[in-house]
Amino acid sequence: MKLGARILKTGIAIVLSLFLAEVFQLPSPVFAGIAAIFALQPTVYRSYLTIIEQAQGNLIGAVIAVLFVLTLGNNIVIIGLAAIIVILINLKLNIEKTIPLALVTIIAIMENPGDTFIEFAIIRFSTIMLGIFAAFMVNLVFLPPKYENKLFFKTSNMMDEITRWIRMNTRNASDHHLLKNDIEKLKDMVIKLDQLYILYKEDRNYFKKNDIVKARKLVIYRQMISTTKRALNVLKRLHRYENELSQLPDEFKLELQQQLDCLIDSHEQIMYRFAGKGKMPPNHEVGNFCLNRKDLFNLFLSQQDKLNEHENDNVFFHTMQVVSAMVEYDETLEHLDVLVNSFHSYHKEVNEVNFEEIQD
Repeated sequence: MKLGARILKTGIAIVLSLFLAEVFQLPSPVFAGIAAIFALQPTVYRSYLTIIEQAQGNLIGAVIAVLFVLTLGNNIVIIGLAAIIVILINLKLNIEKTIPLALVTIIAIMENPGDTFIEFAIIRFSTIMLGIFAAFMVNLVFLPPKYENKLFFKTSNMMDEITRWIRMNTRNASDHHLLKNDIEKLKDMVIKLDQLYILYKEDRNYFKKNDIVKARKLVIYRQMISTTKRALNVLKRLHRYENELSQLPDEFKLELQQQLDCLIDSHEQIMYRFAGKGKMPPNHEVGNFCLNRKDLFNLFLSQQDKLNEHENDNVFFHTMQVVSAMVEYDETLEHLDVLVNSFHSYHKEVNEVNFEEIQD
């Protein structure tokens, strides 16, 4: 179990909302704490949008609650009917995320109407809005999320896992069942990478001068994720056609192994250069056995007669799928290299990723 920033910020938001409620001497400060829990978001930008949407949703809930109490009373059936009306209105306005807190507002206002009902309703509504504001302040000031670092490290860690398996598989050192389980985990990691990219994209800069840098980094990270997906696709093909690949001529298998080593070494070097860490250690340098895409395809075609003569008719077609995946990987890798080189040429002062341990 890790004590991440999101957990800490939730606790801080609750404390701040309850403290402010006591400072302003608002009755039932618990509603401020509840509102802070609902309003806390993973990014500052989403938190800003939440204030706007929750203000609308809670205002609708407060108005409906007041109208129903003044006209129909606060019978439990009336409270339920008011809740249904608020849900329908919020859905119609496409602010369904505000429904839970809007329902809290209805119950908070309709539970105990008295002679000063309007004043009571305003205080309850203000208490809930105070909690939303407290959550926004916490998101803005305390432990701002470092989505760029998280995105880079998760992509890098996933790439390390993929390259390790590719190297083991091409050397017949991988366990088929263990690799199958790991591929499923890697698929889940891809989904999380896409979600993390969206959070990084939504996160806004405080200074306009950083907008151009952010825009270029977004393009690089999108290509970085795409390249990692291509590498995963190569691994999936190697695993799926493991038996057919084992029947290839030894010389051709060695050529494919060397080409894959070249691709993943190049990938690792690009990641290092983007992080501002220069070249990799000498033992990771790319060798002289690299082929371009055309030469790789010609190498495969040169083996066509041998592969077609094989007893297993699927050897040729399945090998073609592996080579095709390698060509696609090489193509996306080349584009990533161009983007990173271009970024370095324009933004030499901001291209170093902070290598620190990131807590979720």
